[in-house]
Amino acid sequence: MTDLTGIWQFGHDDADQGLQDGWNQPSHRLDREIVVPFPPESPKSGIHDTGFHPVIWYRRAFADPRTEKNERLLLRFGAVDYRADVWVNGHHVASHEGGMSPFTVDITHAIDPDSREQVVTVRAEDDPEDIEQPRGKQDWRTTPHVIHYNRTSGIWQPVWLEVVPAIHIESIRWSFDRANWTAPLEVALSHRAKPGTRLDVALEHEGDIIATTSCSVQGRFARGLLDVTRGEMTMDRQQALWSPERPTLLGARLTLTAPDQPDDEVLTYTGLRTIRVDGRKIRLNDVELYQRLVLNQGYWPESHIAAPSNDALKREVELILALGFNGARNHQKAEDPRFLFWADRLGLLLWGETANAFTYTDLGIDRHIREWRELVVRDRNHPSIITWVPFNESWGVDDVGYSANQQHAVKSAYHATHQLDGTRPVVGNDGWENVIGDILTIHDYAWDPATLEHRYGSDTAPEEMQDRYENGHRRLTVGDYDVANKPVILSEYGGVSYAPARGENWFGYGMVSTAEEFLEKYRDLTTVVSDSRQLAGFCYTQLTDTMQEINGLLTENREPKVDIDEVRKITIGRHAPRKRPSAE
Repeated sequence: MTDLTGIWQFGHDDADQGLQDGWNQPSHRLDREIVVPFPPESPKSGIHDTGFHPVIWYRRAFADPRTEKNERLLLRFGAVDYRADVWVNGHHVASHEGGMSPFTVDITHAIDPDSREQVVTVRAEDDPEDIEQPRGKQDWRTTPHVIHYNRTSGIWQPVWLEVVPAIHIESIRWSFDRANWTAPLEVALSHRAKPGTRLDVALEHEGDIIATTSCSVQGRFARGLLDVTRGEMTMDRQQALWSPERPTLLGARLTLTAPDQPDDEVLTYTGLRTIRVDGRKIRLNDVELYQRLVLNQGYWPESHIAAPSNDALKREVELILALGFNGARNHQKAEDPRFLFWADRLGLLLWGETANAFTYTDLGIDRHIREWRELVVRDRNHPSIITWVPFNESWGVDDVGYSANQQHAVKSAYHATHQLDGTRPVVGNDGWENVIGDILTIHDYAWDPATLEHRYGSDTAPEEMQDRYENGHRRLTVGDYDVANKPVILSEYGGVSYAPARGENWFGYGMVSTAEEFLEKYRDLTTVVSDSRQLAGFCYTQLTDTMQEINGLLTENREPKVDIDEVRKITIGRHAPRKRPSAE
């Protein structure tokens, strides 16, 4: 792997003349420098220009890292917002649309064998006034307002080169059959396998091989089955399961052996666990799960939507756990895969979401569902993700309460998600106007604990919650949605702003002026919610202050506003984590 993050040439193209003027040619030099993968709107990029620049360009030289004649060279982008065109040595090699999802291109054919220097050029187009474009919390104004933040344009996740054999492993899909304690997998290859191609797979735990399988490969797909009850796992199967209390990850080595080429070897991991809805309960590994979630915007003052570093992502997960939460709702953003890795590694439950558009059109829905499908495929192997959320608060389907077409759009996204995964609950439209979904979710920023007690107390049935819910013209459910026999999660509440600067440039759902009042309000609201026997979990808004939104438990620099241990006690409430099971 060759890391291509760091200094690139950069240029704004406000007149959109760059393509006509030959900026895609390797000889053209751009007039500025940027630090990739930080968006040009952010300070960490070195550009720090938050104005409207719908077209931007990047250029970087690199050396061909291949050492064997028959090897292929892949160029991988974690994410480019929103539309990207890529040239290598002046050859157009890729177009991709979707600001949150990754893409890969084989650039072997574009490499100049007679040159020691190869040049990659990227044109990114991100129209700030295109409301059909999924943008999530990115503002369409020059100055962020209410709940919206600075825009993100261009490259905002890592870029790298990868050398692979001609026929190589393109993707892996893991699953887990709890009834038989087996781990089925499906492997897709880059091309149709030649006769004699073989796939060998080994799973290991703490240095011991616990399962192996080998199969011949025909066509582009190989399927295998690993028995995970061998060796030490036979004595205590529970130690093989992934959970927040014991986030066991099994190392995996996949080796593809094909004629006339070097072996392709992939090192990865999987986590074995089940998540399912059981009437009014949610069960993780068949044990009832109470979800203590926090809303996570994933936004930093120095780097905006991009993570400032891998260490910062790890620290984010550690802080969420330290505050007593066992999970997070990634909000209007598909998180950096490195964040998902640390959630897998450290045992943090996640709800997977993505950016929504601001209007309903055929084009807007088409853009949303294509990007959503790519993200579900990208992330479905992460054991930490336990719920999918394609829509939030009717964003992009604003008339879903009475529009049959928009209701079908939500239902289509729900069914598409189950088609791609099928192992996790799906919430069609989170928060209100629930059209379809496996969990009834509610957003309620009532400031008075007595109001929350009235709506969601232990003696309140789901049908009464439905009747008592109030949020302007938004109903809790739409159409034939059946609230009976479904888990109920208060997936947004709180939003307490602590000591904002007086004036218009702040946002929260209620304000306090001292640390004592902040802790007291968090305790009053969270205790009522946590004590309800009718709820299967909650999600507090929010983890950190983000620009003018100052309703975080932490500041935007991840500093606690009040004592973390006190917050942790309140968050956990009566839902103390289970002790980790010991070997029998």
